[in-house]
Amino acid sequence: MTIAEQLIRMAEDELTEYSTDARKIEKLRRKFSFAVPYPKQAAVREEVAASMPNNFLAKLIEENRQTVALPFWGIGGLGLLLGISGKQPLDLIATGIGFYLAFQVQKWGWELQAKRLVLQTLDEIEASVKNPEPETTP
Repeated sequence: MTIAEQLIRMAEDELTEYSTDARKIEKLRRKFSFAVPYPKQAAVREEVAASMPNNFLAKLIEENRQTVALPFWGIGGLGLLLGISGKQPLDLIATGIGFYLAFQVQKWGWELQAKRLVLQTLDEIEASVKNPEPETTP
């Protein structure tokens, strides 16, 4: 597993918690600083940025993964309902396809969101290193 993949997994773990993006970034900054030395962070950032697709569909799924997956969940549920009630085994194929597509959309959106969080965190680390906050003395 590469360093970039490790950072993405850390971000996915952080996505499971209900908190603001700023809080997630703050918690990830500490973890990333231990996992990757600062001189190597630029290379890791470029690797993660290169793996991010820039097309319309990827951006839509990253921002609205649950909304995009909802019709596929509906198709799966309707196929299950009609397959069981009408005793039509071919409708059960729609169930499998619908649930599979819904799960894949959710999974892809989750990964894209984690990658975006990694990029934001690495940008925050770089910004804080280049422009440190001046210390205030009382």
